[in-house]
Amino acid sequence: MERWHTRIGNVDVMRVEEMLTPGFDPAFLFPDYDPEVLKEHPQLAQANFFDQASGKLMSSMHSWMLRVGRHVILIDTACGNDKVRTHPAFQRFHLLHKPYLDCLAEYGVQPEDVTLVINTHLHVDHVGWNTRLRNGVWVPTFPNARYIMGRAELAHWRDPEGGLKVHPMGAEVLVDSVNPVINAGLVDLIDVNDDVLPGISVRAMSGHTAGQLAVHVESGGQRALFTGDAFHQPMQVYRPDWSSRFCEQRAQANATRRALFEQAAETDAILFPAHAGKPHAGRIRRRASGYVFDPLDPHL
Repeated sequence: MERWHTRIGNVDVMRVEEMLTPGFDPAFLFPDYDPEVLKEHPQLAQANFFDQASGKLMSSMHSWMLRVGRHVILIDTACGNDKVRTHPAFQRFHLLHKPYLDCLAEYGVQPEDVTLVINTHLHVDHVGWNTRLRNGVWVPTFPNARYIMGRAELAHWRDPEGGLKVHPMGAEVLVDSVNPVINAGLVDLIDVNDDVLPGISVRAMSGHTAGQLAVHVESGGQRALFTGDAFHQPMQVYRPDWSSRFCEQRAQANATRRALFEQAAETDAILFPAHAGKPHAGRIRRRASGYVFDPLDPHL
């Protein structure tokens, strides 16, 4: 496992890896993809972001872990082990056996130590380690944690005309990764702009899903946004109107992404996306015709 650490004021930030592999072909992930972007911006063709052998984007599955005071917080929980994923696009998430909990332990954290789990949205690759399989039953992986979900996001997936209408493959995700923690009484629903802890709040990041949230951290005069899937790849910094094929409302997703980049450039906030290749996070800088991605150099 690659150990990864930085700080936002008094908040320690670590990356808990599930896997880092070639993911989707960019032409599949982005319906508007034009390969000229790799020539225009050589940064995007480097091996940390793009796998030349397969022609696929490097894709990270991880949690962001925050340590602040007595709290150990996980933001999103990747794909999870032992989970049946029948949709063809998600075969690399099918019946995984990954050492995610070993990676957590490398930071001195056991599942029982986690106090909060925040799911930015309820897609397959953001809720998987909410649960694990024990004696044929899905049980909460983090039994002492409160699981925080967006009230609007959960309602969206429970609405027959909502998330499952667009992404019916989400039904199996609800069964094995969402409903068990709800049934265990561990879930707290949260609304936009609510505080999680002092200096940590949630912000609207809709478009990818109707109720997606970002986690905003402000400490010691520094700012960070853990953005869920508001953007998947640094490529979108240079093409902010390229929404992924998994975005439910592409026009809204584009508007959200542009507003996010503008806010990040204005406030010097560090962005922590959910799937970008090494070094997995960075800042947005303005340039005459748009933005550039300035990767973060974490101290390990």
